Amino acid sequence: MTIQDLIGKYSITGTNQEENPEIAYKGILTLTLDENNRIVANWLINNNQLQKGYGFFKDNILVINLNYKGENNKTYKGVAVYRFITKDVLDGFWSEKHGNPLYLGTEHCLRMETTEVLN
Repeated sequence: MTIQDLIGKYSITGTNQEENPEIAYKGILTLTLDENNRIVANWLINNNQLQKGYGFFKDNILVINLNYKGENNKTYKGVAVYRFITKDVLDGFWSEKHGNPLYLGTEHCLRMETTEVLN
């Protein structure tokens, strides 16, 4: 895969950085490229929380440094790591600086323009 293959919108389901493994949120991840061919990521979580990040891609692994404004306008920062199973399916995990260090959040992503099924 090339970095240009990543561009697109992905439907996501995820779990938070806590002991409970239940699906905690759904959303959309949009991947684009900036003028320097760097990955630009934008998440819309549960139709109301915007997150953004920048990253890099190598050997079918995408790493994104992310941030967003949370409660009381506090900025939260973290990192998300995705493995491209196919060009349309990503499997990932993430961690935030102030999250529970005993756990990782997870995300499963399916390109919105595909007919592949996410298990």
